[in-house]
Amino acid sequence: MTVSEENIDFSEDDVELFEHHRIVVDKGQSMIRIDKFLMDRIQNATRNKLQNAIHAETLKVNDHAVKPSYKVKPGDVIIVSLPHPPREDVVVPENIPLNIIYEDEELLIVNKPAGMVVHPAHGNWTGTLVNALSYHLNNLPSSNGEIRPGLVHRIDKDTSGLLVIGKTEYAMSFLGKQFFDHSIERTYYAIAWGVPTPPNGTVNAPIARSMRDRKIMAVYDDEEQAKRAVTHYKVLKDLQYVSLIQCNLETGRTHQIRVHMKHIGHPLFNDATYGGDRIVKGTVFSKYKQFVDNCFEILPRQALHAKSIGFIHPTTKKFMQFESELPEDFRLALEKWERYNEQK
Repeated sequence: MTVSEENIDFSEDDVELFEHHRIVVDKGQSMIRIDKFLMDRIQNATRNKLQNAIHAETLKVNDHAVKPSYKVKPGDVIIVSLPHPPREDVVVPENIPLNIIYEDEELLIVNKPAGMVVHPAHGNWTGTLVNALSYHLNNLPSSNGEIRPGLVHRIDKDTSGLLVIGKTEYAMSFLGKQFFDHSIERTYYAIAWGVPTPPNGTVNAPIARSMRDRKIMAVYDDEEQAKRAVTHYKVLKDLQYVSLIQCNLETGRTHQIRVHMKHIGHPLFNDATYGGDRIVKGTVFSKYKQFVDNCFEILPRQALHAKSIGFIHPTTKKFMQFESELPEDFRLALEKWERYNEQK
């Protein structure tokens, strides 16, 4: 006899639950019942299944159990858990809004918000850019059988900004070759602690996974131990304790800008992984510390934004370049530092 998920009691303490869906309610969402909201967001969801999950407390809002009559509010974080891990070979299409700034038959340009993971992985099987792409676009290509429809590059979860997505196998190969040849033009804006000297420079330092912590990257002296990594930077605004910098990637290693800026003594503002989530420049006194803490609250992530991207189009063979505005959290934190610097 086959037992359906609807008849299983998932609330037992000895049952291990796995996150299957994580949905953040949009800012402009009206207050509607949670079952009605999720039926439009989760593929093959039924009201009966959702209500069973609510009663079993495997569906939670902001880490709390809710009643079936609960009405969602903007900003709510809804998590649906089940007693089996998601299949790693299946990408679940999810109706997640995308900020698409350009699209044609071969590719599209997405402005990714901070907080969105690009690719499904352990702990983030849903709510990713790939889940959203799988819903919005049909028949996206993969690469070497990997689950990464259309992706030819990626940016960190808490980094915002532009990504190019290939919609055909040819587009993926053509764009991928440009990334391999380092001919893609990528410009990032960042807020770094202090002011780098000289104000225009290049960091040429090989990068590999840290031997002490495999979750982070580190600079190595020996290029045989690591991969070549080159970042060109330019100070755009000297704000004494922090600076707005432009970074252009010659190579594209994991966490490259974040690792290189830490390496030269200027970690990115509020980068918890690489030491930027504390006061690095400036005397620690109460008013200044309170000001910095306020900036951390405004920008609760590393201050890094993929501002522009340029490449040769797969079919027209013409150079295309796209720009994006600074996201609100980045802009507000920068303006706060600018006002603080003017008062000094």
